[in-house]
Amino acid sequence: MTDHRVMIVDDHPVVREGYRRLIDLQPGLHIVAEAEDARTAYSRFRETAPDVVVMDVTLPGVSGIEAIRHIRQYDDTARIVVFTMHQGSAFALKSIQAGAAGFVTKSSDPENLIKAIFGVLAGRTVISPDVIDAIAQDRIAGIGTRLGDLSARQTEILRLLASGWPVEKIADSLSISLKTVRNNHYQIKSLLGLETDAQMVWFALEAGLVQGPAEEGS
Repeated sequence: MTDHRVMIVDDHPVVREGYRRLIDLQPGLHIVAEAEDARTAYSRFRETAPDVVVMDVTLPGVSGIEAIRHIRQYDDTARIVVFTMHQGSAFALKSIQAGAAGFVTKSSDPENLIKAIFGVLAGRTVISPDVIDAIAQDRIAGIGTRLGDLSARQTEILRLLASGWPVEKIADSLSISLKTVRNNHYQIKSLLGLETDAQMVWFALEAGLVQGPAEEGS
């Protein structure tokens, strides 16, 4: 059996070691690269050309969603599985929109990650059942529908704005102009039917794009 080459992206070394032990034990899978942030993930992908990427969406700086979008711009055949603590629908919907083919939560049985990797390698889209339930609930509440009006790039800008990033830092991190950030800031509020930045932050909190102080400390 030919080994499929896997890259893992997570900012915690202990978590990456857990990935390595789990994945390298599976016949047909072999870790070829690791990365701790979105920028490094893109660079390592270009260097190693893995068959599948296992990526967390919560990374230092810009999120894994931006890394997914960037990798897929470089290689539109790239296969990416998101493996994250986020069970809400927001990250799942935007990860898939950005180009991921799998979304599995870290609270799932580890075997689900392996199944997702092989499923994505076989050309399928794989979403864990707990996330499918969350998507359904948010659709009923209308949150997922409103978020669906935003592009993956706009969702990332929304997340960074709601996290308190200045527009200059956002522009630099996403390699876009200040004008583009400001235009998207306006468009995001317009598309979501929001009038103030405070309402925008509350929407991001409600959608699970950012965490409140209590959640961050837990």
